[in-house]
Amino acid sequence: MNIEDLLIKNGLIFAFLFVGLVMWISYWISRNLTLGKIPGAAIAITSGLVLAYFGGEKGIASYPLFAGMAILGGSMFRDFAIVATAMGASYTEIRKAGLAGVLSLLIGIMVAFIMGGLIAYFAGHTDARDITTIGAGACTYIVGPVTGAAVGASSEVIAISIATGVIKTVVTTIMTPFMASRIGLDNPNAAMVFGGLIGTTSGVAAGLAATDVKLVPYGALTATFYTGLGVLLCPSLLYFIIRLVVPTN
Repeated sequence: MNIEDLLIKNGLIFAFLFVGLVMWISYWISRNLTLGKIPGAAIAITSGLVLAYFGGEKGIASYPLFAGMAILGGSMFRDFAIVATAMGASYTEIRKAGLAGVLSLLIGIMVAFIMGGLIAYFAGHTDARDITTIGAGACTYIVGPVTGAAVGASSEVIAISIATGVIKTVVTTIMTPFMASRIGLDNPNAAMVFGGLIGTTSGVAAGLAATDVKLVPYGALTATFYTGLGVLLCPSLLYFIIRLVVPTN
């Protein structure tokens, strides 16, 4: 058995090793080439996006050698990471967010849904199901397909909603560390409001990790609630409101 066959057979272990290597190189570049001005996590995240771009249908996991990345980056490990991260949040800090945290969830969902719906309408989608699905996708790439399936949208529109959510995640991931100082994102309360306004758990967690790892549990906590609340509101209340304005073909 050659080395390649050995790595393919132990795909998940190699995936952990590969991600660790990318992280080590990224932090070395951050420390020695950018003098810490660009966070190592931000470089690692960008590197991952570049590798995914040059991959196949499943990203880099399309290649047999990196098949383990499909498991490591799958929903099981993602949900485990979210729960484990949220467990690190302090209840005292959570209580301090209070009304601001709740309002950030509602405002974040409504703004994303309205913007996504308007873009869908001006892009030529005139069916209430299509507008609702794409608007939900602007919330997160999880809310989009769940909403689309619930209201009976076509697979093409559901795919658009997922793409919309993925773009939001990527932008949030890259821009958060660069905008953090300008928007006062330097404490748990701000992180919770930020997570409630943006909502994409993957993007918020990755962006905050590149900003300050201590803020990740707080942003991830409200971002997770954002997804749950979006799944409840988009295919029900918000869909019925859209139907009052736009007919269903």
